[in-house]
Amino acid sequence: MIEVENLHKGFGEVKVLKGISTSFEPGKTSLIIGQSGSGKTVFLKSLIGLHTPEEGTISFDGRINTKLNLEERRQWRQEIGMVFQGSALFDSQTVEENVMFPLKMFTKQSRKEMLERVNFVLNRVNLEDSNDKFPAELSGGMQKRVAIARAIVMKPKYLFCDEPNSGLDPQTAIVIDKLIQEITDEYQITTVINTHDMNSVMEIGEKILFLKNGRKAWEGSSSEIFKTDNEAVVDFVYSSNLFKKVREAYLNEIK
Repeated sequence: MIEVENLHKGFGEVKVLKGISTSFEPGKTSLIIGQSGSGKTVFLKSLIGLHTPEEGTISFDGRINTKLNLEERRQWRQEIGMVFQGSALFDSQTVEENVMFPLKMFTKQSRKEMLERVNFVLNRVNLEDSNDKFPAELSGGMQKRVAIARAIVMKPKYLFCDEPNSGLDPQTAIVIDKLIQEITDEYQITTVINTHDMNSVMEIGEKILFLKNGRKAWEGSSSEIFKTDNEAVVDFVYSSNLFKKVREAYLNEIK
């Protein structure tokens, strides 16, 4: 469980986050949405400790991250998995080496133990027998799956994804969404996803946090977002004619 209370963050005179309070539960895919400049990226970076809030707290299962000592902070960092926009794989390393990297950095496991874990997570993301390939030899979707495998190789309690579907075709994006949702449920991870992809919102949005001008403007589930009369949410999510028709059909069906 991640709990955020009255979070404020700014840079100089520019106030980016303005009193956000929310929570993210284990076993659920939670999505952060909003227009560019709404504060999504700063909020995500604050959650993972890259930004220090000026006011408010972020607690991970009761631990306030800014109050941890050096050893506690090191342990907390090891409980976090991150899927970066663009995958952020090491081009000069093989798939196996990319996925093994966190284990080499943070554990004292033998190579045999590390390789067993690497093979397990590669199998979990349907990339068995890809150990010796380099990122350039993989499709965009396969690179994302390698990034997910690397993010979960340390058995994280918390998984953060920054635009995991960026640059993917719609069909591949759905596969990545479902994979993240399955892993979240299977391992009861607290997963937070920063996204612009409205298909993700509809498909896996078990909790959706909508930010506007640095504030929490709305939160709910994918089913609730169909029914909301929040004007800012409707204008953002249903900006395309296709999604407007989908919403109209849903509302007519439940009348």
